[in-house]
Amino acid sequence: MSESMATFQNAFYIGNNFNAILYGVELVLYFMTVRAMFNKKTRQTRSARSNTFFLFFSTALLCLNTVFVATEAVFGEEMWIVNKDYPGGQDAYLNDFASVWYQTFGTAASIALNLLSDGLLIYRCFIVWSDIRIVIFPILLYLGTFSVGIAQLVVSGQPKSNYFLGLAHTLGVSYTSCVISLNLIVSGLICGCIVFRSRNIARQVGHDVGRDYVTAAAIIVESAALYALTGVAYLVAFAINSQLEVFFLSVYVMMTCIAPQMIILRVVRGRAWTRNTSAMTSTNLEFTHSAQAATATQLEFDAADKHAEFVATQQSNASTVDVV
Repeated sequence: MSESMATFQNAFYIGNNFNAILYGVELVLYFMTVRAMFNKKTRQTRSARSNTFFLFFSTALLCLNTVFVATEAVFGEEMWIVNKDYPGGQDAYLNDFASVWYQTFGTAASIALNLLSDGLLIYRCFIVWSDIRIVIFPILLYLGTFSVGIAQLVVSGQPKSNYFLGLAHTLGVSYTSCVISLNLIVSGLICGCIVFRSRNIARQVGHDVGRDYVTAAAIIVESAALYALTGVAYLVAFAINSQLEVFFLSVYVMMTCIAPQMIILRVVRGRAWTRNTSAMTSTNLEFTHSAQAATATQLEFDAADKHAEFVATQQSNASTVDVV
């Protein structure tokens, strides 16, 4: 192994270990989601159609994540164990087989994961805001991301190509930049909406009630913050061509699966923001404003009544003095 690629090889090895750990987390989340779907208490709050959709969506996430984890593990085994005596060492094997068919398959799975996760995130943004105008730009950026992702996949899958070098790297930076920008924009919109509405509720009807609408966990999960933050770390390492990029890639792809799975788990448990939640917060604000206006009107009437009563009393006293 040449000294120049030693850091990359170690980062790839550590990344594979993190893949195994986080894959276990994903399995736990998946089976918790399935269990919640068939729970009698939570099942009554959702339609059968909704359960079916989230079941297939979660299974698709798990299958794509499995493909990525398996291809990375197989490539590491081929490079370090099966072909440990390859002419030129592991670095030469990496350069010669970086675009082997199953690695391209794993890259395709990670891009498909991005598309599914971003699609769910845009949908959740629409649910939280209840306004289609909010997600018009994210949808356009989503379509652009899809186009760049396909181009990057085609180039990186060509013989003797490398995901981390040349044109594939340039397209990869463009694709990742689009994806992370989309993540940050949508995550920011979701966080902003939840915090803004919860503060309004707290200001109008009390902090105890406002806390029911937002928690730190709700903001992190609903906005897929872990997905966005790990994506930023990977983008920086990838853009400067750091040898640690493969490690951050592994963590980022795993979060691409785990973050939406956490959202789905909250949805099937009935703890996520829904259209009813958004409508309820708006109704509460309108009701509070109406109540305040009614209270002010009532105070005005009370003051007027008291003034009229005072005037009548004064007139009565004056009449009594005249008679005397």
